[in-house]
Amino acid sequence: MNNAKINIHFLGAAGTVTGSKYLVDTGERKILIDCGLFQGLKELRLKNWEYPPVDVSEIDAVLLTHGHMDHTGYLPRLVKQGFKGAIFGTNPTLDIAKIILNDSAKIQEQEAERANKEGYSKHSPAEPLYTLNDVEKTVPRFKGIPPSQWLPILKDVKARFQYNGHILGATYIELDIHGKHFVFSGDIGRTNDLLLYPPLKPTKADVLFIESTYGGRFHPEEEEAIPQIEKLVNDTINKGGSLFVPSFSVERAQLMMLIFWRLLKEDKIPKVQMIMDSPMGANVLELFHRTRDWHRLEDNECDEMCSHFKVVSSYRETMELRTDNKPKIVIAGSGMLTGGRMLNYLETQAQNPNNTLLFVGYQAEGTRGRKLLEGDKELKVYGKWVPFKMQVAEIEGLSAHADHKELMNWMSEIRNKPKRIFIVHGEKESAEALQKGIKETYDWDAEIPELYTITEIE
Repeated sequence: MNNAKINIHFLGAAGTVTGSKYLVDTGERKILIDCGLFQGLKELRLKNWEYPPVDVSEIDAVLLTHGHMDHTGYLPRLVKQGFKGAIFGTNPTLDIAKIILNDSAKIQEQEAERANKEGYSKHSPAEPLYTLNDVEKTVPRFKGIPPSQWLPILKDVKARFQYNGHILGATYIELDIHGKHFVFSGDIGRTNDLLLYPPLKPTKADVLFIESTYGGRFHPEEEEAIPQIEKLVNDTINKGGSLFVPSFSVERAQLMMLIFWRLLKEDKIPKVQMIMDSPMGANVLELFHRTRDWHRLEDNECDEMCSHFKVVSSYRETMELRTDNKPKIVIAGSGMLTGGRMLNYLETQAQNPNNTLLFVGYQAEGTRGRKLLEGDKELKVYGKWVPFKMQVAEIEGLSAHADHKELMNWMSEIRNKPKRIFIVHGEKESAEALQKGIKETYDWDAEIPELYTITEIE
């Protein structure tokens, strides 16, 4: 069996940073690593509506590295298209995926309804990519996996999920197939994170798939970002403006809450209303209480931090708050402004030059977030163009992704020379920078696969 050929289908996050999906075909079994949604560029988003170039009903299992949308967001479509197997992940990953998928389906249903009512969609009628009912049919397939244990998930296939920082529950995945050792990095976290522990490192990899989100780029330490945030809050509030933070609802939102709460506790920022407008973020806070082993936050810290924030769940409340011009701090999704409650605020607040929009995470190509960082002075919200006059700031040290140095260091304990290395989950420039770094540091050759290519592993 050791001579059996294995084919890898690159169905996402190849040549781009979103839509993670890698199909491992052993000849007897088909395993999908991650099942993410394409985000950002329109040509990529349209692929979410296409049937993947494989027979979905033949996939035996899905293994999830973590719960983010670009790694789990396609699951309801997969089930709709005929997938009947189990979906494996750590318990926090599955909890987060459930929260994210329900939230995403709800937003899609609301946006389709609004588009049909206001007539701004090119499609008649506008439809959601999937519905709450589709999510309901997906969740029963979830199967929780304990970390750091080799488990036989299918005949002749063992898997191990290893702690990887980044967000709650995130792991890299090791597969043992016919004696070959595959490692899928997923998204690698930071070495020094205020909320999470450092990622574990693989010690063996015959075939390595490594993300390259920040290949060639270096982050300052998270601690260095805090004085910048303090200054930004004070400058904005003193002008009578509000600070708006688009944030991923998982981990980033909680990190920002922690930072603002600590600054307030130390009397470094004025006491203004602090809002976390995300039903999903509220559910994730509960998850922090239930997953003590996965993060650094003490229960009492979690409680005290939450008591200083107004956690908004209802859409009606959002619609009231977005017209309130009193100085405040608002954290809301989505992190790249691809949807979510933050768009409701920007629809009414974008024209106020005293307000500040602060980006604290990665902005993929083609997203509203990236366009505003690149200097766009108009914002398309719900089919209308809104003049954009707010201040824009970006603080990179708060990224949940490892930077170039941390990515290189993550591979430092691999004792053998991998036979194949695939650089994934990065834009062209980042992937090429990491490829160069791997060659210079380890003298290993790495490849940058293209979307929908199939590679044979002997």
